[in-house]
Amino acid sequence: MLVESEFARKLARSRATGQPLRIKLGLDPTAPDIHLGHTVVLNKMRQLQDLGHTVIFLIGDFTSMIGDPSGRNVTRPPLTAEQIQENAKTYYAQASLVLDPSKTEIRYNSEWCDPLGARGLIQLASRYTVARMMERDDFTRRFKGGVPISVHEFLYPLMQGYDSVALKADLELGGTDQKFNLLVGRELQKEYGQEPQCILTMPLLEGIDGVDKMSKSKGNYIGISETPDSMFGKIMSISDTLMWRYYELLSFRSMDEIALLQKQVRDGANPRDTKVLLAQEIVARFHSQQDAHDALARFEARFRDGIIPEDMPEVQIGAAPMGILKVLREAGLVASASEAQRNIEQRGVRIDGDRIEDKGLQLQAGTYVVQVGKRKFARVTLNA
Repeated sequence: MLVESEFARKLARSRATGQPLRIKLGLDPTAPDIHLGHTVVLNKMRQLQDLGHTVIFLIGDFTSMIGDPSGRNVTRPPLTAEQIQENAKTYYAQASLVLDPSKTEIRYNSEWCDPLGARGLIQLASRYTVARMMERDDFTRRFKGGVPISVHEFLYPLMQGYDSVALKADLELGGTDQKFNLLVGRELQKEYGQEPQCILTMPLLEGIDGVDKMSKSKGNYIGISETPDSMFGKIMSISDTLMWRYYELLSFRSMDEIALLQKQVRDGANPRDTKVLLAQEIVARFHSQQDAHDALARFEARFRDGIIPEDMPEVQIGAAPMGILKVLREAGLVASASEAQRNIEQRGVRIDGDRIEDKGLQLQAGTYVVQVGKRKFARVTLNA
């Protein structure tokens, strides 16, 4: 929390006057799904909402056109207006799975950013210096490393900070990677004669690969609108070590309960069973208890009993013969030929139940059940 003493004064004033604090969280619709990493912050917003404060869920339809450079080593390619509008359509519905929609103020930052125009943008830019902007770690690293920084990237923290001015935010939440952007909001509020917002940062959740933060662009995420089976399977795929991080940041169990589960595993309990408890908790939260029960039953039938699922994507791809690496890629089961090769080398690819070890295999015309790993299936038809 930055600055804790200021926030304590804001809370005391709120209690004395009955005036709720204005609490802001902004998300850019860079992909159609809100994922579990976002819910680390959204859950905290819901707690503050339940305490009676005003929660503002801000959809960054304007800032998405710039692209957030936070943590980036290269310029992020901006999205088109059409892509942003399409992605933004689902954000409200998905955020409502965590926040109380009847008490949530939904805003789009194009409301005040578009009317600024060139003149207003120049005036806004005059209120922040290049020296302050270069204090940002990723900008400094790129500048010293000779990696280009586009001028429009400087606009992102300015526009995010201006959101706090427009909304008169008392508190802004974000991931720890957003600290610089959130501090810009404080400074701009001072420039505009407002009381500066306080800042609450939440830890970043690692993706299912256990390497990078959960990210839509990296494809290592679990969307909160995914099917129960997909959500359950992805949680079961994380490592036993990463499981405890997910418990800490996602579970509603108390820390004492989590500590007891850890002790049980240390004493010999199967970590898989502990992971099942987590998967069921998350699936039940975004679907239902029955869905969580059914997802577990199907998961066990598929992977413990070796049953191929009846419901799988059906894909028609190009003319036969076609190499297995291209088949896997065209069917959407892998992202690249190198990933396809790696899965074959690791004995993780099956066709009609038979394990494939030949990376040069050519498939003839026909329909095949293709499996990658334990949970990716597709019924693939190759045309003659």
